[in-house]
Amino acid sequence: MKNEIELIIEAKNSDIGIPVKRILPRAQKRMVGPFIFLDHMGPVLLKAPEDRMDVRPHPHIGLSTLTYLFEGEILHRDSLGTEQLIVPGEVNWMTAGSGISHSERESELARTQDRTIHGLQFWVALPKDQEDCAPGFHHYEKSDIPLITTDSLTINLIAGEAFGQASKLSSYSPMIFMVMTASKTGTFVFEKKGHEHALYIVHGSIKVDGKEFHETQMIVFKIDSGIEIEYSADARFALIGGESFPEPRYIWWNLVSSSKDKIEKAKQAWIDGTFSQVPGDDERIPLPISN
Repeated sequence: MKNEIELIIEAKNSDIGIPVKRILPRAQKRMVGPFIFLDHMGPVLLKAPEDRMDVRPHPHIGLSTLTYLFEGEILHRDSLGTEQLIVPGEVNWMTAGSGISHSERESELARTQDRTIHGLQFWVALPKDQEDCAPGFHHYEKSDIPLITTDSLTINLIAGEAFGQASKLSSYSPMIFMVMTASKTGTFVFEKKGHEHALYIVHGSIKVDGKEFHETQMIVFKIDSGIEIEYSADARFALIGGESFPEPRYIWWNLVSSSKDKIEKAKQAWIDGTFSQVPGDDERIPLPISN
């Protein structure tokens, strides 16, 4: 099996109310399969009572968001009326389609104590024929996520199919997302023809053909490349990818589409207040002057 690396991406520091490491998108790599955005949140220690995580309501079109936590909890609210607390090992899967707004805050109970927030959040672009689908939200319990174990690795199969197992997550195009946690050193092997994949290192290190890579680095492999890596005993890493789209995607702020015109219409709707709003939440993030 031959590793064919296309690109190494170094995370950039950003802030969404808590520190994040932003991996996608980049000028040199806009997408990996259908994945168009990746933030590694934390790990950050929030001290009660002064520290707060409050991502105010903001709009999305043309994508699905996926939230997966290692530590802490986040309270999701959206314009469908959904209110869902997510804790480690669970998945929040929100599809914006023609338009949805949501907020990500903490519960009042969580704010009363010191706590750590740590997790991954993705945007997955929708296929062109699904970009205007009805918005929706699905929550998957930890028990819904297939667990695959080897003598040195625990694999949480969050989306897609691998190793004879299939996730319950209902995606709109072929994709995969799984998180691997090592208990000792070992080797991970994966291959899926016709798809594009990347490995993101959350913690520890991995080696590709003897070259070592460390946490907050993403290794993007060429389409059709095999993946065979060695991992450290303390490693935690994520595999993402899937089928690439034939047409480009435009991204402006939180809006994704194959059509610049649809993005402009969504921007105007957010300005004039006709975009769907989160019930019971009077705050919202104003449209940026520039992206």
